[in-house]
Amino acid sequence: MTDTPIASQLADLAQRRGRLEADVVPLPERTRVFVVANQKGGVGKTTTTVNLAAGLAAAGATVLVIDLDPQGNASTALGVDHRVGDPGVYDVLIDGAAIDDVMQASPEREGLFCLSANIDLAGAESELYLAVARETRLRTALDAFLAVAGRGFHYVFIDCPPSLGLLTVNALTAGHELLIPVQCEYYALEGLSQLLKTVGEVGKYLNPALRLSTILLTMFDSRTNLSHQVAGDVREHFPRETLAAVIPRSVRISEAPSFGQTVIAYDAGSPGAVAYQEAAHELAKRGARPREESNDG
Repeated sequence: MTDTPIASQLADLAQRRGRLEADVVPLPERTRVFVVANQKGGVGKTTTTVNLAAGLAAAGATVLVIDLDPQGNASTALGVDHRVGDPGVYDVLIDGAAIDDVMQASPEREGLFCLSANIDLAGAESELYLAVARETRLRTALDAFLAVAGRGFHYVFIDCPPSLGLLTVNALTAGHELLIPVQCEYYALEGLSQLLKTVGEVGKYLNPALRLSTILLTMFDSRTNLSHQVAGDVREHFPRETLAAVIPRSVRISEAPSFGQTVIAYDAGSPGAVAYQEAAHELAKRGARPREESNDG
């Protein structure tokens, strides 16, 4: 049999899938709350949120995705209702609704939940400016939720809008860890430095515990020198935070949301789905004890 590039790629993909199937993913002792943010649009922020959540749920974790983007793209990808008037994150921020009263189970898989967003959320930004405790409303609601449900939920992912308004400030105030998807294209580090400056200000006054824990390289094109250069630059500046897993440019990743699915549900064997599962497993292994030890004491 001729060893063609395509045959080599397929063989490599099969090996990676085999490793994922054999992998035992640890569960965290306490709920890890990730804020997924980047000021730049089109970097794969929402795609990263829903696919990491789905990958962790597939590995046995219970995961909540909080959709803070008025476009509701994370809600769409997870297949939950988010029409105008449907209860969701707006009701939590503005009306003080409890998260467990308005969150929905994603039909994609067991253990995956979503607090949805719709266009109502676009008005929340201006309403919050006049509200008491406007920067901490999400944290208050999430703390109350985790005080009751915390041991049952292993991860929370907060998908931010591509701006630095009060919705994003609420997310940064509520989170424990910052996860930044970085597109392997021009100006990637420039956007990153701007975001980190804002995060530093929020941390200084509102959430000193928030830390940058994870950077994920997205839209990587192995055929271009630019992608390799950007990846190298990011790893040089953030060697500990940058995951080894890299998300490739993929038609399947782009197609999946139009079917109300993550790419892991849409085409689990595709390179993009495998890469996101690898990233999810790597994320889980950071800061978690092995599963067989997690029930001690």
